[in-house]
Amino acid sequence: MGLNLAQKIIKEHLISGEMTPGSEISIRIDQTLTQDSTGTMAYLQFEAMGIPRVKTKKSVAYIDHNTLQAGFENADDHKYIQTVTSKHGVYFSRPGNGICHQVQLERFGVPGMTLLGSDSHTPTGGGIGMLAIGAGGLDVAVAMGGGPYYMMMPKVCRVVLKGALRPWVTAKDIILEVLRNLSVKGGVGKVIEYAGDGIKSLTVPERATITNMGAELGATTSIFPSDEVTREFLKAQGRENDWVELKPDEDAQYDEELVIELDKLEPLAAQPHSPDNVAKIRDIGKLKVDQVAIGSCTNSSYMDMMKVAAILKGKKVHPNVSLVIAPGSRQVLTMLAQNGALADMVAAGARILESACGPCIGMGQAPATDAISLRTFNRNFEGRSGTKSAKVYLVSPETAAASAITGVLTDPSELGEAPKVSMPEKFVIDDSMVLEPAPEGADVEVVRGPNIKPFPINKALEDKVNGKALIKVGDNITTDHIMPSNAKLLPFRSNVPYLAEFCLTPCDADFPKRAKENGGGFIVGGSNYGQGSSREHAALAPLQLGIKGVIAKSFARIHMANLINSGIIPMTFENEADYDEIDMGDELVIENARDQIKNGSSIVVKNVTKGKDIKVNVSLSERQVEMILAGGLLNYTRQQNQ
Repeated sequence: MGLNLAQKIIKEHLISGEMTPGSEISIRIDQTLTQDSTGTMAYLQFEAMGIPRVKTKKSVAYIDHNTLQAGFENADDHKYIQTVTSKHGVYFSRPGNGICHQVQLERFGVPGMTLLGSDSHTPTGGGIGMLAIGAGGLDVAVAMGGGPYYMMMPKVCRVVLKGALRPWVTAKDIILEVLRNLSVKGGVGKVIEYAGDGIKSLTVPERATITNMGAELGATTSIFPSDEVTREFLKAQGRENDWVELKPDEDAQYDEELVIELDKLEPLAAQPHSPDNVAKIRDIGKLKVDQVAIGSCTNSSYMDMMKVAAILKGKKVHPNVSLVIAPGSRQVLTMLAQNGALADMVAAGARILESACGPCIGMGQAPATDAISLRTFNRNFEGRSGTKSAKVYLVSPETAAASAITGVLTDPSELGEAPKVSMPEKFVIDDSMVLEPAPEGADVEVVRGPNIKPFPINKALEDKVNGKALIKVGDNITTDHIMPSNAKLLPFRSNVPYLAEFCLTPCDADFPKRAKENGGGFIVGGSNYGQGSSREHAALAPLQLGIKGVIAKSFARIHMANLINSGIIPMTFENEADYDEIDMGDELVIENARDQIKNGSSIVVKNVTKGKDIKVNVSLSERQVEMILAGGLLNYTRQQNQ
């Protein structure tokens, strides 16, 4: 039986385990990336391991999230990251050099390699045939130290793209169609592998748009083959030597299949407040638009920007619309400046932002009260924009630019002939803003600002685990709910005690106070608990507040892994109806917790208040059992090294 593309790369990197879906495996990691929102914690954790030098083929630290310097905190974190990475062998991409996923794709990504990143949109690298996976910072720290990355062997879902896109229909519309079909939890435990004759007409940046938003499916990662299109992209980046051909065997097997007829697609939008709430632009109607934001790691490539510039050229942004544009990298910005496209954008009335994540992670450009904002981003969770009452629609750059001109949500095909933009034969290459680390053994002073606080470390699991149900929430609670990430809080990503004061406050403003008054306890959640960002702060902040376990109908992959890494027990209801048997304030107890977790996946949680036993599943591998017993990954790693 032949292997599919994902299986081939996993097999090449397999360290332990059997490649049977649902069983735990470990793989060797070739490259890592961090960004400044999660990076400070990752490097603090790396330092705690006592390993002098990273052991990957290449590790890069990016400054792209916390770039507004409203106080000293962000700048201090940047200085810490710059010095700690220099000491330990990590390359440092300076602020202004661009968004981590865009720059990684342009300058460092290699087909067939594995990439682990402390950002949920790391699967962008699948656009050039990498097995690129988002994870918590502690997992990335372990990988930097040469340790394997553990995960459950995923199923592989083949998405067959047939035919070719019509004018004005884009890669963004393809991934929105996939989300419409599969939902935000349809990719959990799976790799999405793209195939079919339709992929030949998609450029690497278009492929990367699709793999980027695979994160919204909950997928482990998404991947395209590495073919002649990939070779041409790498050649234009001066990196043709990095190219290798990668494709599945002709008799490759897949667990699922979805077929999309590209020529039948039309411009789509994800409506508030979920990336899978997808409808046709023409069916939504002519909504009055207040704000348009173009950029993010999803749609900030040179090709995207050139199409936007062509649409805006000679026109003016509607007087009632604020249009902001953020090119994804300094490479893209430089090329736009050199060829006049940037001038066309400015002349039309666009405001140009720096090459960073910006509004996508709530760092500036919050919409007005009750505003409608069209964004080329990947997430439109309620309040993520910085304005809870705003309604955010996710659209393609073409739809965004057309709507900025008309002032209403507009199918771009109404503008007439679509602009024709070709991939450049050669990109502008200037890596001067990527700093090489100091030579091994060099004396580097690591600079730590006053905002950098020790991160919480759990203790070994006790035999009796008890506490109140401190909060009860519904389905699809995101990491933005658990640990808000707005412009006011992002500067405190290295200060978990401060952040913990805002944990779950979008759901219940009194949660942190209640958690502290009760000495910790339990969280009760619905299905897909913890979807969204990879931020491990959504586990660290509850740990800081004494949370001992989370009982939910189901978990998002990365968040569940982060809970285990922190030593917080992730439990799922054996019978989902038992969700109704727990109310906030109920006293819960797990007797003989250590033995119960050692002896199998089914354990009993006693609801003392209601006098009812509730069966829950704790689906852990043998290694994860030992992690929970030890009180988390850091404690477990230390034990293994003794």
